[in-house]
Amino acid sequence: MKYLFCTIWLATSLFTTGCLTGTVAGPGDPAPVSLFNGKDLTGWKAIDFGGQGEVSVKDGNLILGAGELMTGVVFTEEPPARMNYEISLEAQRVEGDDFFCGLTFPVGTNCVSLIVGGWGGVVTGISSVNYLDASENESTAILKFDKQRWYAIRVQVVPGRLKVWLDNEEIIDLETTDKQLAVRPGDIELCQPLGICNWQTESAIRKVRMNKVKSIE
Repeated sequence: MKYLFCTIWLATSLFTTGCLTGTVAGPGDPAPVSLFNGKDLTGWKAIDFGGQGEVSVKDGNLILGAGELMTGVVFTEEPPARMNYEISLEAQRVEGDDFFCGLTFPVGTNCVSLIVGGWGGVVTGISSVNYLDASENESTAILKFDKQRWYAIRVQVVPGRLKVWLDNEEIIDLETTDKQLAVRPGDIELCQPLGICNWQTESAIRKVRMNKVKSIE
C-alpha cells in the first residue's frame, strides 16, 4: 500500500508539472522528484531583481552569476508539496564572500528562506522566524564554507518542525508551532514559493530534488 501511494503521488506530480522527472527508489521508499534537469532552465526562470548576474546552465549545473545584489531563479510551477516533504540540492560557492545558496521554500501556506553562508560568508539560518533574520534567531549557525566545494543541503518540512542537514549533519532543528514564519521583506520575496538565489557571489547548483515524507508525530 505504501508503495502504491508513492507511485500514485509521483505519477500525479509528473502529470501536473510536465517538466518533472522522478523514480521510485523501492517499495515503501519516498519517490524523489528531480526539479532541475541539468540541461536548461525548463521549470525555472531568472528573477529580475535589478543588477542581477547572469543565469545559465553549464556542465549540468545551474550557474548563478555574481550581481550587484542578488541573482536567482524561481520555480515556475506549483511546488510538488508544501508540507510533509524534503527538498535537497548540492551547492557550491564558486567565487565571492556572501551567501551562495538562499533556498526559499514553502511551509504550508507561508514561505521561508534557508540562507547558507551569509553575513560575511559564515552565517546559516532560516529567515525569518518571528520577524528575526537568519543571523539573529534560534536557527542561527556559524559555519565555514570553502570555495569551489560542493555542499549537500537537505531540508525537511513537517507540521510543527523544520530541519536542515549539511553534508548529512543536522545543523537546524526548529520547532515551528506558534511561530511567525515568513521570508524577509524585500527582493527575496520574488523567490516565493520556491526559488534559489545568492548575494554578490557566483554559485553553482545541482541535484535539486523533492520527495514526500510522512508526518512525524
